[in-house]
Amino acid sequence: MRAFLTKGLTETDPLWADVEQGYAWVHRAARLLSNDQKQEASEVRQAYEDLLAEMEQAPASSESLAGMLSTFRKVTISYWPGLFHCYDVADLPRTNNELEQYFGSARYHERRATGQKQMSPAVVVRGSVRIVASVASRLYPFAGPELCPPDLLRWRALRNELNQRQEARRLQHRFRRSPESYLTALEEKLSKERLPP
Repeated sequence: MRAFLTKGLTETDPLWADVEQGYAWVHRAARLLSNDQKQEASEVRQAYEDLLAEMEQAPASSESLAGMLSTFRKVTISYWPGLFHCYDVADLPRTNNELEQYFGSARYHERRATGQKQMSPAVVVRGSVRIVASVASRLYPFAGPELCPPDLLRWRALRNELNQRQEARRLQHRFRRSPESYLTALEEKLSKERLPP
């Protein structure tokens, strides 16, 4: 075992300097974003911009470190528009990890309840209502009178939107089941609409 470890450490020895430098920058970025000093968003943004500038100007000791820094900057820029809102808005979490964990849990329970390997199509059609209702009912036990919608117009608009989604899914299913007959019916409908009365 000692021989394997020695051989592994010997062969990877040239990589450790890059790993140490890369991790040092990543940990600095993590400390800045954790914002233990409770700074304003503008201050955190400026400190993070300074770190990115330092990374860009630092001479890369190897091609792998340069590639890592380039990827880090590219990913950071893709998140940039929403990266600092959490420092100005009270109780806004820094990450959406908890939300993603909840959706993963919802997918898992949906698959267990239905016995299907994939999510139920109903989640796609009614997910905006079912998932929210599931989250809310875990946090608070609702009584009957509380379930009555306070704004009937908004409730009807939501029902209409859900029905349109369901109809779109129904049409997709019909097309997948029999594309030829679906397209033939569509062509007939189109030709009838074009014909003058």
